[in-house]
Amino acid sequence: MILPIIGYGDPVLRKVCEEVTQDYPKLKETIANMYDTMYNAYGVGLAAPQVGMSIRIFIIDCEPFSDSEDLTQEEQELLKNFRKTFINAKILKEEGEEWGFNEGCLSIPDVREDVFRKEKITIEYYDEDFNKHTDVYDGLIARVIQHEYDHIEGILFTDKISSLKKRLISKKLQNIMEGKTRPDYKMKFIAKKGR
Repeated sequence: MILPIIGYGDPVLRKVCEEVTQDYPKLKETIANMYDTMYNAYGVGLAAPQVGMSIRIFIIDCEPFSDSEDLTQEEQELLKNFRKTFINAKILKEEGEEWGFNEGCLSIPDVREDVFRKEKITIEYYDEDFNKHTDVYDGLIARVIQHEYDHIEGILFTDKISSLKKRLISKKLQNIMEGKTRPDYKMKFIAKKGR
C-alpha cells in the first residue's frame, strides 16, 4: 500500500525514533508498504518517520544510482543489487575523508544541496527477520545509509548545510510546510493537518 510521505515541518521528522521489538504489529506489512511508497516516489531510501511512524526502520534500494557512468563496472553491480531493510540501526563508526554529494529528500521535494559526509561507516542493525548484522559500507551506499539513519535520529539533510544556503532555500521550505509544493507522489503537509 502506498502511504503519503510526510512533508518538511512535521514534528515526526524531528523525533529520535523508538526501537522496534520483534513482535511489532504487522512489521512485514509495514516494511512492504514502505517499499511500495519509496518506489512510487522514485526514491532510493525511506525512513519510517517519513511515513509518520516514529520507529527505527529505514529501507534502501541503490539500484537507481547504478547507471552512473562515473562508476566502475564493479561499483555499478554493487549498487544495482543493494536492497536492504535496517531495523534498530546504530552507526558504530564513521571514518575517512568527508566528501560532498548533491542530496535530496522525499520529505523535502524540489530541494537539493551538497552535503558532506564521511566516506565509510560501520553499522549494526537487524534485518526484517530480526537477524543481527554488523557491516561496513563506503561510497554511495554509506551515504544513503547515513541520510536515512539521520531520519531516525530526527535529523534532516538541510541541517547539514551552511546558514547561507539555508537562507537561500527558506522560501522553498516554507512552501513545503504550507502545502504549496506539488511533487508527483502523495504527500501529507503540516499546514493541511486538522482541516
